[in-house]
Amino acid sequence: MYLHLPLILYLVASALPSHASLFSRGSDHLLHGIGSAHRHAVKRSSGLAHDLRRALSGILVEQADSGTQHVYCVIDPDQAMNTSLTGNGGTKASGTTSASASSATSTAASSPWKLKQEYQGNSFFDGWTFFTASDPTDGTVQYVDQSTATSTNLTSINGAGNAIMRVDTTPKVSGNRPSVRITTNYTYTEALVVLDASHMPTGCGTWPAFWSNGPNWPAGGEIDIVEGVNTYTNNQATIHTNPGCSIPSANSSVLGITGTVVGGTNCAAAETGNQGCGVRSTSNTSFGAGFNGIGGGVYAMQWEDSGISVYFFPRSSIPSDITAGAPQPSGWGAPMADWPATDCSPSKFFYDHSAIFDTTLCGQWAGNVWNDTGVPGQSESCAQITGTSSCSEYVQNNGAAFAEAYWEVLSVKIYQTS
Repeated sequence: MYLHLPLILYLVASALPSHASLFSRGSDHLLHGIGSAHRHAVKRSSGLAHDLRRALSGILVEQADSGTQHVYCVIDPDQAMNTSLTGNGGTKASGTTSASASSATSTAASSPWKLKQEYQGNSFFDGWTFFTASDPTDGTVQYVDQSTATSTNLTSINGAGNAIMRVDTTPKVSGNRPSVRITTNYTYTEALVVLDASHMPTGCGTWPAFWSNGPNWPAGGEIDIVEGVNTYTNNQATIHTNPGCSIPSANSSVLGITGTVVGGTNCAAAETGNQGCGVRSTSNTSFGAGFNGIGGGVYAMQWEDSGISVYFFPRSSIPSDITAGAPQPSGWGAPMADWPATDCSPSKFFYDHSAIFDTTLCGQWAGNVWNDTGVPGQSESCAQITGTSSCSEYVQNNGAAFAEAYWEVLSVKIYQTS
């Protein structure tokens, strides 16, 4: 008598203890209590918290939550209609357009989410487009093509098999400082996107993000999963849409989330100065130096008919079903952020997304809050910290300061139910 290996694996996976109960009490508070939530701010420290630099132009909107806040959009309105994130202004990475960097099959049939695309290991950069146009958010940055990124060591696979995306550290530059922005060639409508990272860009002048975007911004919608600036330590997740999308309340308890609403309840970019609907994590290890200090962790964005949610799990508290490749979001507890379909139908406002990494410098968020304090992680302004009055001047003349401005990514996995 014998058992098939898949069945054995299934039984073992089912027997493993679940960590879901850890999060049922509010993941951000628990993560803080156990020193887990290590913010994603490593490379993107241009904290999007309130300054959601969304896709249009990144108009500043002041908030009174934990000090002066600013919300920005990632896409510049002047470029939204004529610059494709996966076409114009970019160079395609080697590898197939629609095939995953490595296409794997989930080993556990118990999860409705099936692995469609996986970017990991030596083939991580296959299936991405390197964006090379001018920065839509007016940063002091020059995005480079894949060949340049490879030859100048801005991208690499380290000894641990993890993907590295760096900001240039040349001591002085006369213009914009080189960096990397990449977009998946694979597109999806409804998905579970899982990012496992051990480090993200951080430091004054940085503005890193991991996000997704649809066509004809903001018609196809934008979902900011990880974003922040400068020395921020608390991640902000945000959505930007066409008019007609909102969240039913700004009250975290009503929404059933562990984060705090910071950008209002109207998610329409054109009606809110591009701020959208932002939610800030209450964990000071969810972004930047805090995130890096705990060895990073996992961000998961679940997009289905019932709504869009973002979860964060510090390295020490990653659910076993994620590790097993058979994610079960229903057991993860309360999300950090949630935008329910009750007042914003995903099928109407979001479609054909690509996932994006970028690290810009200064620009409409990190640059505009250079003199500000009051946001978690920013007890002193970057002007005070650096002794430099201008973000651009600092970026151009202090290359060594960007040694921590890099992403280290173990994997990006895109799951879908069909």
